[in-house]
Amino acid sequence: MIFRLRSVCKRWNSILQDNGFLKFHSQVPSHGPCLLTFWKNSQTLQCSVFSLPLKQWYRIPFTFLPHWAFWLVGSSGGLVSFSGVDGSTFKTLVCNPLTQTWRTLPSMHYNQQRQLMLVVDRLDRSFKIIATSDIYGDKTLPTEVYDSKLDCWSLHQIMPAVNLCSSKMAFCDSRLYLETLSPLGLMMYRLDTGYWEHIPAKFPRSMLDGYLVAGTQKRLFLVGRIGLYCTLQSMRIWELDHAKVLWVEISRMPPRYFRSLLRLAAERFECFGQDNLICFTSWNQGKALLYDVDKKVWSWIAGCALQSCNSQACFYEPRFDASIH
Repeated sequence: MIFRLRSVCKRWNSILQDNGFLKFHSQVPSHGPCLLTFWKNSQTLQCSVFSLPLKQWYRIPFTFLPHWAFWLVGSSGGLVSFSGVDGSTFKTLVCNPLTQTWRTLPSMHYNQQRQLMLVVDRLDRSFKIIATSDIYGDKTLPTEVYDSKLDCWSLHQIMPAVNLCSSKMAFCDSRLYLETLSPLGLMMYRLDTGYWEHIPAKFPRSMLDGYLVAGTQKRLFLVGRIGLYCTLQSMRIWELDHAKVLWVEISRMPPRYFRSLLRLAAERFECFGQDNLICFTSWNQGKALLYDVDKKVWSWIAGCALQSCNSQACFYEPRFDASIH
């Protein structure tokens, strides 16, 4: 409501930058998780947010962002990060969609298009962005970390030579995880020490494609299809047993949901999560599938915002007090 009434007068508009209001708002319980979808329509940035508690879509103006903001990096603690190429320069920005504020981050030491992860520390009122390997496979680049308190990038260990399964990453318990084929398992980056470590957690047999998903606390999930193309397939969810370094199956997608989500055996799907919620999307679908790990409940999220072939999505927590500085 406050967001919609900003245009009433200057005082109403300035309340979103008032320190007293933001301090009070930081103590208010979270609205709850939302699904943010982002896409470009005729060179215009578009954004819609689906509130899971209210079961309703909302349109958020994204015309305040620069034209080069094309790739959705992710969201954390009320902030959203984008990257893109402006001319020949790779750039990264953070923004708060509710307050319509944004800023471009300083250039990295090795300013190439990288895999990025946004991490917000609400207690410290700060954020970090982790830049891992070059998306084109350059394995000689050191890991870089941006710290909002220092407003600069710091150099850290080069990730050991591995063959990655996917560019998808998951961050939980101050650790960043990536899937690797050789050596088989996971690569883990510790944000507190700045070093990489290999975890020999073998993947389940006959897994066709998999996504790492971060849960609450130390929970790390693996979502993937089991089976062979053109034959019986199923979607399953595993959780990493950190002590035994073993993936333990915790759930399977019911066949009726699987057939509706993936109409063709070789069809591609996307998967992401937050706070023990896992969302599935696939091409040519006007809806997303949500799974609540704690409640063990599957449900559809309908809406035209997911029908665009170039749409990108992530979970999002709306917060007025999320600072871009």
